[in-house]
Amino acid sequence: MAGYIHEFFGYRFDDRSDAALEAAAKQWCPFINEQCTKALSRDGERSGACTIRQASSSATPVICCPQRLYAEDYRVLQIIAEKTFNRRMSLYPGRRAIAHAREEGGTVAVFGHRWGKELKLPKRDGVGNYFADWVLARIDEHGKLAEFTSVEVQTIDTTGNYRDSRSALLKPERSIAKSTVGLNWENVSKRIIPQLIYKGQILQRESLCRSGLWFVSPTPIYERLLTRLGGHENLDFGYAPQPGALHFLRYDFALDGQASPGSTLPLEVTGYDCTTVERVQGAFNRVRLPEPDVYGSSLESALYSMR
Repeated sequence: MAGYIHEFFGYRFDDRSDAALEAAAKQWCPFINEQCTKALSRDGERSGACTIRQASSSATPVICCPQRLYAEDYRVLQIIAEKTFNRRMSLYPGRRAIAHAREEGGTVAVFGHRWGKELKLPKRDGVGNYFADWVLARIDEHGKLAEFTSVEVQTIDTTGNYRDSRSALLKPERSIAKSTVGLNWENVSKRIIPQLIYKGQILQRESLCRSGLWFVSPTPIYERLLTRLGGHENLDFGYAPQPGALHFLRYDFALDGQASPGSTLPLEVTGYDCTTVERVQGAFNRVRLPEPDVYGSSLESALYSMR
């Protein structure tokens, strides 16, 4: 497996503008407007890798850092809040939303990444901890909690390392170098789907969660997840928001997006589907099995094949 860093500290690999060079020198993330959060080592070195592209000529860039999805002052959260609560309201960190709600006729309290404390979910069978990436809570004009939704955000995990690619991009000329970095697609089915099912079932029992759970990811992750679940026909998309709903929001590079030197590539909603937690759980359990005796055939081949 081999690949390249496609976006480095927010800017395309081939952007040699002052803004791109300064972001790399300061190890700065332009999307959350602070230092990159992905530490490489104890000495404080930061990763800077936002997006990875595999070495294949047909490969498309895949976002590997969740902070990348929070561009334009967390615009993706505003999009979800409007779709969930059917009106545009200002977003505020945690309790700060209460006072503003009385002044503005309603607000959204945000809990999560640098907005308010993360909300911990009950332990599963008393083991381990689950956190909601985001909780968006509508506060009415009286300062009371009216309803809420939860949001899970997923980018791709990597395998190998991108040390050589990173070192080349830290140079003033920002040269391009291949590294051993790969994309961990296996995590899509092993970790993401079971968590969505568990969290979705918890939310289905919450009287104030009337619209279900949101899942935000770049398009390639959604497509892999959909393949693992057996395709559209297994999920029966088209459900309206409801308790137990599961919303799939694809948020990725704009299809016609261009970035001039010193600017970052724009993101947009590239697709949306809604099903239910029950449909996802059923599809996950209906795994497509290979033909019978595949183990035996492999053993026969290993033991007796002359090749």
